Amino acid sequence: MARTPQDPQIRITEILDTAEYLFSSKGYLGTTISDIAKKMGVAQGMLYYYFKSKEEILESLVIRQSSSFLAEIKKIAYSDSLIPPRKIELMISTLLQGVQYKGGLYLDLLHDEQLLQVRYKISRHSNLFLSPWILKVIHEGNEKQYFHVSHPQTILDFILVIIDLLIVALPQKLPAELMSLRLRMAESLIEKTLGAQDGTIHILL
Repeated sequence: MARTPQDPQIRITEILDTAEYLFSSKGYLGTTISDIAKKMGVAQGMLYYYFKSKEEILESLVIRQSSSFLAEIKKIAYSDSLIPPRKIELMISTLLQGVQYKGGLYLDLLHDEQLLQVRYKISRHSNLFLSPWILKVIHEGNEKQYFHVSHPQTILDFILVIIDLLIVALPQKLPAELMSLRLRMAESLIEKTLGAQDGTIHILL
């Protein structure tokens, strides 16, 4: 029996949910477009109507997942009850915890050399979203004398690089002691970059 036509967004959600289940159970490399179609009980052509490739499905899945914690980061930036150093540490901690969704499934995949182009697109998407909120907090910190920054945009770029270095370290499964050392170094670098007092930034995983 033919399936009842559905709203495109409902169909996209169904595809992404099915793909996520299969990527988690069979692995990304072990899953094919055909596998996703069979699991859904539809023709492969239907999937290609919405997505050009398996890589595009992965990209959409990661962006969907990142939207939830990026929205939380926006809330932190606009909070009236948090001081700027606390906002910076919570924004970074929220991001690092968010990318470890489902045991770091997507994080591991995005560090596969075959998927570097996908990682670049997703990193660019996240940075475009993060930048205005981090920049807002930098300006707020300057105004309230928590930070002493002459060129906020340049400082933002440095902070994004530090965050990316922490994300790159996560799939390496470093011993707790070494990961803690990286976090403390990142905290110190961010404090110095912002002109903040020592010991005011504490990043948690």
